[in-house]
Amino acid sequence: MSRALHRFVPTLFQVCLLAALWLASDALARAIGSPVPGGVLGLAALLSLLLLGWLDAERLRRGAEWLLAEMLLFFIPPVVAVVQFQALFRSEGLRLLAVIGLGTLCVMAGTALVVDRVFRWERRRRLLIATRRHRAMPT
Repeated sequence: MSRALHRFVPTLFQVCLLAALWLASDALARAIGSPVPGGVLGLAALLSLLLLGWLDAERLRRGAEWLLAEMLLFFIPPVVAVVQFQALFRSEGLRLLAVIGLGTLCVMAGTALVVDRVFRWERRRRLLIATRRHRAMPT
């Protein structure tokens, strides 16, 4: 029991920290009337904290893994909405499906392009660093 509690408490703290960051960024977005959603602002804030070294990714790993593992729970509200608005889906279902499908494909393609560019940039950077080190080595 003690081992399970020892793992649960840090995970709960990490989830609460991520939720607090989201709530704060959402409140900020509403307060300033930002067209950018609070969740996106929170993601940018989290990325900034990680890049600046003010927050260690390992300190959030378990909480983030738990949230990702339970992501299905976050999709329940849209399913309930589908049930509540059946008339809308009967009349506009194909259009909605087309928009959702096209949107998903655009997001996937955009993500793939960004990941590809980042990997290429990272590989070039590593090769450049290795070349500089090789040239700097005394012979």
